[in-house]
Amino acid sequence: MSCRRSEALAFSLVTEINHAMARLVDIWDSIGIMEDQRVERMQTVKKHIDGLLQSMIMEEEALRRRIRADIITSQKQLETLSLELSVEPYKLEEDLTVLQMEKNLRCRVESLLKEKNERLKELSDLKKQDEELCVTLCSTPYYIPSGSVPSQTQLQELQEHVEKLSKEKENRVKIFSGLREDIRTLMDEMGHEPESSLERESICPDTDIFLLTHDNIKALTLLLSQLEMKKESLISARDKLKERATSLWNRLSCPEPEGEVFREAVMSTLSDDIRRWRDFVEHLEELQMAQLEEVVDKVRQELVILWDKCMFGPEQREPFTVHFCDNHYTEELLALHDTELLKTKAFYEAAQPILEDLEKWKRNWALFQEFERKAADPNRFSNRGGSLLKESKDRAKVQKLLPKLEEEMRGRVEEWEKNKGSSFLVQGQRIMDYIASQWEEHRLQKDKEKNERMTKKTETSLFKTPTKRALGATYTTPTPNKIKKTPNQLAPRTATVNSISSASSSSSSSSSTTFLCVPGRPQLSAKRSKTTEASSGLRVPLQEFNSDKKPIPMSYSAFTSELSRKANSDGFLNSTVKDML
Repeated sequence: MSCRRSEALAFSLVTEINHAMARLVDIWDSIGIMEDQRVERMQTVKKHIDGLLQSMIMEEEALRRRIRADIITSQKQLETLSLELSVEPYKLEEDLTVLQMEKNLRCRVESLLKEKNERLKELSDLKKQDEELCVTLCSTPYYIPSGSVPSQTQLQELQEHVEKLSKEKENRVKIFSGLREDIRTLMDEMGHEPESSLERESICPDTDIFLLTHDNIKALTLLLSQLEMKKESLISARDKLKERATSLWNRLSCPEPEGEVFREAVMSTLSDDIRRWRDFVEHLEELQMAQLEEVVDKVRQELVILWDKCMFGPEQREPFTVHFCDNHYTEELLALHDTELLKTKAFYEAAQPILEDLEKWKRNWALFQEFERKAADPNRFSNRGGSLLKESKDRAKVQKLLPKLEEEMRGRVEEWEKNKGSSFLVQGQRIMDYIASQWEEHRLQKDKEKNERMTKKTETSLFKTPTKRALGATYTTPTPNKIKKTPNQLAPRTATVNSISSASSSSSSSSSTTFLCVPGRPQLSAKRSKTTEASSGLRVPLQEFNSDKKPIPMSYSAFTSELSRKANSDGFLNSTVKDML
């Protein structure tokens, strides 16, 4: 379509020239210009048209050369930009006119130049932030060669580096702020005045005075730990002064309300508090000098209490006996007592875990001995309600716990003796020897009780020698009647005969027969015995009991109680009752 339009324009241009020349000829005819002049004038017109066309052709030729030069320049720029920006080289499409090639290359160059400028601007901003952060944190900046265009990867890494430094700065600022606030608080609590430049800078309100470096953080952390140690030292000194003041106050029996008012007084700083307590202790020590004898006696009372707590034996108390019994009251004597008191307190505090274990062992040892005593009591079976089962469980628990406690104490005592280089004594004995002596004493006591029981049993087990039956007085002892037991009752099976002595069947009045009836049954009277013997011949009490009496229901506890009572009396049980038991 464009070709047709250009051809039409060219044809119209020729037509216009022809019309113009025809009109010129008409004008010349009307004027009457001769042929020579016409030719001359036509040559002038031709020359003018040729010059104009030639000029236009030259301009268009220059334009074509300039476009080609621009294409070459753009291609060179594209190659350079592609290398700088690390992008793929630009490839032109095929079958493009020169003008289209120039336009495409020019647009691509402009695009790459824009990207280059954006990268350089971003690099400049990031490098500025990076430099500021690195100066604050005293770290190394991210390296990008100067004069080069950064790639996208480099810009991304630089961005991440800046973000990392920003987070690190926030964390360090938080740490610095916390450390400085803690240091300021500690100084205020202690009443401590800054002495070094670091202490002065740490409490300065200007936050930019410190570079956020690891060395500065370490320095502030060390300063904080030193101040904390100093605070602990001041608190310890104050507590010692308070303890000393309380001890002196109690020794001197000063009015309690005054002491309470003084103890509850609030001071602004630890230093002021220490000065106040020091002045108070000095005042009490002056009062103590005026009441020296009374104070020494009270210190001695405290010493005795502590010695008892530490379970010191006479050998351990002996070295201080000279001063303890000294009645010449002086400041030196009081100082010796105070020194001994502090020494004993220190020993008690160090040995408190072992002493607590020993007290725990003593409590369980007392329970063990109590269980042993109960186990030897025959009346314990008459106790109902599950107490016997509970006692058995508690006893087993104590028996397991005692060896465990002894082993723990052995380990602690060995560690103590290894560290202190001396033996741990309890009542003048090594602690394991003390425990062994307790076990030995317990064993001897049990042997003693056993021997006493055996002696008592021998003394009370005197059976009378049974007499022979008279000639012709033969009888057989029937099997005792069996009594049916029900779930709710337990009936005795037999009666017991202590002894039967008869010289003959006719002399029944002179024979001595002693009966021990089963609990719950009345004893057979002598009259009943004589009547029975007269009517049925010589019969043992068990036959008489089984034939004449019916069993009376009774509880097991009543039976065992009565049985124990009879066993402790002078009566004797026969073999039938023994089998039943």
